[in-house]
Parts: sequence; structure tokens; C-alpha cells
Amino acid sequence: MGILINEQTRVVIQGITGREGAFVTGEMLKYGTKILAGVTPGKGGDEVHGMPVFDTLKQALTAFPDINTSLIYVPPLSAKDAAIEAISKGIKLVNIITERVPIHDVSDMFSYAQSQGARIVGPTSVGILTPGKCKLGPIGGTDPDFQFAPGRIGIVSKSGSMTSETAWILHQAGFGISTALSVGGDVIACSTFADILPLFEADPETDAVVLFGEPGGVYEEQAAELLKQKMFTKPLVAFIAGKFADLMPSGITFGHAGAIMERGMGSPRAKMETLRAAGALVAEVHHEIPELLRKALSE
Repeated sequence: MGILINEQTRVVIQGITGREGAFVTGEMLKYGTKILAGVTPGKGGDEVHGMPVFDTLKQALTAFPDINTSLIYVPPLSAKDAAIEAISKGIKLVNIITERVPIHDVSDMFSYAQSQGARIVGPTSVGILTPGKCKLGPIGGTDPDFQFAPGRIGIVSKSGSMTSETAWILHQAGFGISTALSVGGDVIACSTFADILPLFEADPETDAVVLFGEPGGVYEEQAAELLKQKMFTKPLVAFIAGKFADLMPSGITFGHAGAIMERGMGSPRAKMETLRAAGALVAEVHHEIPELLRKALSE
């Protein structure tokens, strides 16, 4: 079953004619994702991998009213308009791959999505994958089956590359994936760990979840609070990258835009302690995740 996407997902790609958008379109089609159309203003009438391109989303929806999901591959300054256009036309799931979207634009699109009952995953997401059913974005690269075998473990991660790496170490240990997704590592994530965990909680085909966190922000602490309030009751195994950051001066960004530690907040060690206190099993090193997962499931 998984969460967010499945065999019923019908996709439009906003920015389909760009180099990266066109490449990922081909990979998604190869995986079996049901892409119905693409949108690029001024490119109406073109085709990308056999998919029709429209000038506007309204035109695409008129031709393909079954579209229910948008993948956004437009330039950073266009991402807000693309997301708001999709949501205003009734699309309830928007996955934004675009990086370096201005913070105030992310705030605006997030607020609009909330008001319309829609969900945005991203920006700076590597995508969402429910094995054997649907792949959004570049997640898993050109051979997703290499890492993402079907199974009963959910993955939610700030890091795109480590979403795949986490799936790979689980695969080596004999675990499969229900759904894996990257929420993105920006200062504002439109879908946080605390937003995603309840979806896995409600999924009968997810037995446990692996969370990959990073320095900065409070999204891991919010996940811990969810555990404390018994709003997420399945086993949660967490790994927080960047423990070296605790030795560095305050106020420095490490990697992702959201990885900022200041005023005593955002410390990897503090996140680990908070998650442990809430009942999560926390790995000291990344390859310890499968061992902790086995322990959690056996209990």
C-alpha cells in the first residue's frame, strides 16, 4: 500500500522540457509511473518521451482530468507560481524537486497548500517512491530496483542521497520498503517528519519507519514529541548525521540550507537524546540501522 503515491497516481510534470525534467520523465516512465502530460509555457504541442506538452496546467487538466499529482522541475523563482497553480486547480499532492527556492516563496506556497487541504513535499526533495507502484522524481537513480525492494519499512529523510543509501543498507539486511521519500533539507520543509509519520502510522503495510535526520532546525524534536504523545506508535529507528557539528561554532550552516545550529538549538546529539527519550531507537552509525530495526520489530 505505502503512502502518498501508488498505482492510482496520475502525474503531470511542470517543467518537463528542461534537461533534468525530460531525463527524469524517461526514468519514471521506465519504472511504470503513469505520467499523463507535461507543462512548459511556450512549448505547447511538443512531446517529451511521447508525453504531450501543454502551455498551461489548465489545458493539461482539460485533456487529462485524472491528473492528481504534480512533479515540479521549474527554476527556483518559478517554483511558487507552479505550486500555487497546481493546487489552485485541485491537485492535492505536489512534489517539488527544485533547489534554492527563496524562503519567503516556500512560506507562501506552504500557507496556500494548508488553506486548500493540499500537500507539498519539498522543495529540494529527491522524490517519493513506493516500490513496484510509482516513482516520483530522481529517487533511486536509473535502477531503483537495486535498492528499493518492496517491503514493510518506511523511510523518511532530509537527505536525498541518503534516502537511497538507507534503502540500500536495509535491502542488504533483507528488509524491503513500503514507501521512501525525501522531505528536503531547506529551512522550511512543507512536509516535516511530524507530518509524514502519521501517514505511516495509518498504513497497514508499514511495520516500522527509519528516519534520517541532520543538524539544524527542530523537525526531529517534533517527531520525538509525536512519539511522546503516542501519535506514532510503530517502531521508529533514527539516525542523525553530522555529530561533528557539535564541535563547531554556533550559527554555521552545514550542507543543506536548513542545517543551521544556533542558540543551543539543532544539535545532533541533542536530537539523538530527545528521540531516545521519546522511545525511538537511535543509531550511532548509519550501518547500525538494520540491527536496531530487527531489535525493534522483535520486541
